[in-house]
Amino acid sequence: MNLVELTEYLVKSIAKDSSHVVVSKNSDDESVIEVEVAEEDLGAVIGKGGKTANAIRTIVQAAAYTGNQGRIRININAKKSLNSK
Repeated sequence: MNLVELTEYLVKSIAKDSSHVVVSKNSDDESVIEVEVAEEDLGAVIGKGGKTANAIRTIVQAAAYTGNQGRIRININAKKSLNSK
């Protein structure tokens, strides 16, 4: 399992609406993983005080180090849902 798949698995496990989760490598910087979730799921994915997001980052970073891939950054963003105005 590569780092993008691992990140996607972790985030989809947390998000209520996993169909709106999009995880990809940044086209400009290969050491950055971009995560987009529905606005409604942003709080759950980030967690209180950022604890959930930090846990996701720790797991992915540990996998990167064991695979000799160096430092990885994860950016978590909300994307507008179709139902919001």
